[in-house]
Amino acid sequence: MRRGPKLDVFQYLSFRAYLGDWYAAQKRADTRFSHRLFARRAGVQSPSLFNEIVAGKRNLTATNRDGFVRALTLNREEGAFFADLVELDQSRTEEDKNAAWERVAASRRFRSARPIEGGMFAYLSNWYYPATRELALRDDFVADPEWIAARLQPQISKSQARDALRTLLALGMLQEIDGQIRPVDVSLATANEVAGLALHNYHRQMLQRAQDSIVGTLAPERHLLGVTVAVPTSLVGRLKAELDGVQERLLHLCDEHSSKAERVYQLQLCLFPLSSDPAVES
Repeated sequence: MRRGPKLDVFQYLSFRAYLGDWYAAQKRADTRFSHRLFARRAGVQSPSLFNEIVAGKRNLTATNRDGFVRALTLNREEGAFFADLVELDQSRTEEDKNAAWERVAASRRFRSARPIEGGMFAYLSNWYYPATRELALRDDFVADPEWIAARLQPQISKSQARDALRTLLALGMLQEIDGQIRPVDVSLATANEVAGLALHNYHRQMLQRAQDSIVGTLAPERHLLGVTVAVPTSLVGRLKAELDGVQERLLHLCDEHSSKAERVYQLQLCLFPLSSDPAVES
């Protein structure tokens, strides 16, 4: 029985997608290839386990993972990367997911295969990346890490500013226009496997900045609003839509005045429950 082509695992951010594509490639190369044969090579008893894992119905245990790596004929580097993808998918805490992502993004072969992913994750996961992009709207902006670090609040290190500047330029979010580094709107997206995690990092950091502003910012420079309300669950969707509309109107207002930008602010609109849903209470 001949083997199908060996797919590059470093092209993937989902180990389940990789498994699905790998099996399809084997099947195209030899119609006799089966889940039963894979299970035998992986040392697992259930032939249906493969499909259940690909479909997201079951997770891949540490024991079975080693068998899968063997059946996939992955070498040591590829096997370690595959294991990190499993951790990225299956870890229960965001701390563990972020640790897995750091290992994935540190892979030289992954950075070569998918250079945009790491940059977009860094942009969303570090509050000072989007802040640096907005800072570049100032007429006196200087694309120098020391200049940037001294102006962001709270202050960041020159090394952090250098990383932000390098990433924004690489992503095309900052470009040289008429001899001046300026922000540019670009259409970039990161994979679903890390987009949610990156957005969670973004909101968590920005909410921390909001909390810090309570005691760390002069009252005239901030404006915090909050109200506790009791509403029917059916109204939540409308409230979300209203918040979306407020954000759009505020962004439009900011865009109209971006040519006179002087300072970077964070507009944070929040809606979250403070009690359980009666529909799911026991």
